[in-house]
Amino acid sequence: MRKWWYILLSMLMVQATAAQITYETVFVDYDSAWQFRNLKLIPIRSKGRGPGGTSVNNTEIISLQQGLKTGLLTISERGTASTENVHWLRLNNRSKKPVFVASGEIMTGGRQDRMVTKDTILIPTGKDQYIPVMCVEEGRWSEKEKRFIYANYANPRLRKVLDQTKNQVRIWKEIANQLDTNKITSPSLAYAAPHPDKKMPLYRDEYLNFFLDKFKNSDSTIVGFVCISGNKIIGCDVFAGNNLFYSSSDALLPGYIEEAIRFGKIPDVDDRLVKVYMDQFMIDEKSQEQYLKKNGKLYKYNKQVFHLTAY
Repeated sequence: MRKWWYILLSMLMVQATAAQITYETVFVDYDSAWQFRNLKLIPIRSKGRGPGGTSVNNTEIISLQQGLKTGLLTISERGTASTENVHWLRLNNRSKKPVFVASGEIMTGGRQDRMVTKDTILIPTGKDQYIPVMCVEEGRWSEKEKRFIYANYANPRLRKVLDQTKNQVRIWKEIANQLDTNKITSPSLAYAAPHPDKKMPLYRDEYLNFFLDKFKNSDSTIVGFVCISGNKIIGCDVFAGNNLFYSSSDALLPGYIEEAIRFGKIPDVDDRLVKVYMDQFMIDEKSQEQYLKKNGKLYKYNKQVFHLTAY
């Protein structure tokens, strides 16, 4: 087992020598933008080398959602005391594939709903590993542990607070503001509390099905997207490989859709302004790191950028 683990790690290190995620390896496909009601999505495509090309595209990395669906990845509480265990969850990867876990991913259930706070890749060791999390349900710590259920990525507003502050109180405050704004009553102040409008799930599904259908019927070069609602660019996510993007897209999109429905309007941002925004972190690695340090996040594994998020 130990020998196999080192072989896999070596493979990842070799594959991670490709170029970074910049205009050198990807391009923003303005001509292929898709719009549905309050949300406009502009795909970001690989140029065929580096991210999305042969070096990273053929890795065996799967998303957290995929790992949980197979049943070979399990998630549970680390312990029973809230003071010692609220900021950690236990994961066990019994598959033969590394699993990518992203900050902003939500798990409901357990003793309390949580949100992952740090991007990481879990090598399949077959042993317990621990990921840092924060509470997104301030008013509950149950005596009995419920089964954890994967609940997609949080919306960009909450992810932004998380990535910029890593502050539990600020996260609770943002959740409370969102609940109040949308007139959602939740005794436990849960981010995942259901919306009072019973039609909301149908609205979300209409958006999700529209965009997933576009991905399905497009070529396989998409590695990310930038999203617009009203007069704002609400965020951008790009992955180092189309395999990782496609395995994450159906979990990533609901957060953007939620923001567009609850807070957005018909998109009204000129492509020239989108280019100005993208230029701030896509021209070269130095400007990318400087911009995302304050306005997003950058996850590197063995010096290769695997995921970037901009707000």
